[in-house]
Amino acid sequence: MKKKRNIFLTVIALLAIVAAGAVTLKKKNTTDMTTEKTAAQTGAGDAYVEIKTTEGDIKVRLFGDTPAHRDNFLKLVKEGYYNNVLFHRVINEFMVQTGDPDSKTAKVGQALGSGGPGYTLEAEIKYPAHFHKRGALAAARQGDQVNPERRSSGSQFYIVTGKAYNDSTLKQMERQLDMMQKQQIFNDLTKEYKDSIMTLRRNRDQAGLQALQDELIAITEKKAAENPAGLTDAQREAYTTVGGTPHLDGQYTVFGEVVEGMDVVDKIEKAETDGRDRPVSDIRIISMKEVKG
Repeated sequence: MKKKRNIFLTVIALLAIVAAGAVTLKKKNTTDMTTEKTAAQTGAGDAYVEIKTTEGDIKVRLFGDTPAHRDNFLKLVKEGYYNNVLFHRVINEFMVQTGDPDSKTAKVGQALGSGGPGYTLEAEIKYPAHFHKRGALAAARQGDQVNPERRSSGSQFYIVTGKAYNDSTLKQMERQLDMMQKQQIFNDLTKEYKDSIMTLRRNRDQAGLQALQDELIAITEKKAAENPAGLTDAQREAYTTVGGTPHLDGQYTVFGEVVEGMDVVDKIEKAETDGRDRPVSDIRIISMKEVKG
């Protein structure tokens, strides 16, 4: 039991988390094998958009099984909402991010990433069907601490570039995924049992706290065993060949993918950036339009 306890925070330490919410806070709104395979796998309700940028054209497919994100994206495209926005956050071997309306008239060095249309979207996380392989199109969002429902930004999105991983690294990631899943289950249980924990603390009942912790650990192990964390065959193949960003899987809504122009995304990814990951020379979306698949 001692080994298992090391997986989790103690009940007493978790009380701070219960009071504050989640642990971390993200900054507000953040020719390819992948595209060759997925372009032929058009699903019901899929839509396509051409993104004209100052670096070239990108064509993306929007998934029909994330309809709220698809429809919102198409709405903004038709309104010209994205015309002239910057790629305001670019990180090599990770992703390129855009969609902040405040970036249209941003001065050099201005902090960006908080702008949007004034609303957020309910998460449509279809994991593991959609994951963060190279070329994935996903919605940026605020971090779990202020956004536990993982609602998406109304306009900001990113395209994954990432990198390829070997088998041993992926196995290590799977172990981390297992630990993270158990920690999340345990955190949720702690919130559920908050009143009991507080009562035991007020009574200084250390034995009771220990017994409750043991009970929550047992429940955690059972729940984790019912739905074990790990990578699917599709994820493993993608992450060992074309690459991606597996540590984001299951946390953000992936609602599309690049089907043409990944070379343009690569060019944007390699841009020189400042201390805020903003390209030193502005890279803009000129316009977008819905096109045929």
